[in-house]
Amino acid sequence: MADAHAAPHHDYHLVPPSPWPLLSSIAATLMFIGAVIWMKGLAPAENGPIAANFLAEGRQGVFFAGLAGVLISAFGWWSDVIKESKAGDHTPVVSIGLRYGMILFIASEVMFFVAFFWMFFDMALFHESRALTPEVGTWADTAKAWSTWPPQGVEVLSPWQLPLLNTVTLLLSGCTVTWAHHAIQVGDRKGAKIALVITVVLGVFFTSVQAYEYQHILHEHLFFNEEAVNSGLYGSIFFMATGFHGFHVLIGTIFLAVCLIRLLAGDFTPQKHFGFEAAAWYWHFVDVVWLFLFAFVYVVFG
Repeated sequence: MADAHAAPHHDYHLVPPSPWPLLSSIAATLMFIGAVIWMKGLAPAENGPIAANFLAEGRQGVFFAGLAGVLISAFGWWSDVIKESKAGDHTPVVSIGLRYGMILFIASEVMFFVAFFWMFFDMALFHESRALTPEVGTWADTAKAWSTWPPQGVEVLSPWQLPLLNTVTLLLSGCTVTWAHHAIQVGDRKGAKIALVITVVLGVFFTSVQAYEYQHILHEHLFFNEEAVNSGLYGSIFFMATGFHGFHVLIGTIFLAVCLIRLLAGDFTPQKHFGFEAAAWYWHFVDVVWLFLFAFVYVVFG
């Protein structure tokens, strides 16, 4: 009778039962519900102590509890993947599957930005057609605000100041992450460490500059002011598109920082370094999206 526990005679890795998919799904759901509570609230504070402490508008506890769960699940899940790699479970066939998975993940992220760009281009190119809609309520005032793009009352940013600085920053980071990748491929661990440190620093710098830019926009009321009444769609699209990209830069910076920690710990060889390769793919994706944002949101239609 064959041994039921014998090593499998195939190139595929069957993952043992894991709690992380379920826990991460629960945590992500909790985090997004918490975001709704933080911004809009699910119940008025007068409905009792639970509503007052957890469900009323402005309460942040549920969001940060969900965020903590997401971070813990990500750490545990990816730690298991690294352990599987070190145990030799990532055969050539499994490695191909990991690459396909990362490619599909990036493709799904592309579609997020397609939606944002679609809305932006629709308003930038065809905003005047909104005035042809039959008047309902205050629609006439909204159509007047949208008679030009950017809408009436909105003060746009100069693309040749902070946006240009951030563009140069990301382009430089794309060069340094490529340098790090090449260094790993040829076994130059010292060069890879230097290049990866520079890339992480540039990612932090980009996020800092964007945070300062947002603070300036909100403090000076450039998008939302008395003269820009009924023009809030521009600011909403701007913050959604650039903010979602900024979130990706933050995630990519963390991704690369973890790769740096692993590199310092002795991980990654010229033959086996997909963890870093996936981070580099993600970072190049972030770079390309920013070029589109800079070109169209800041320059062409700004």
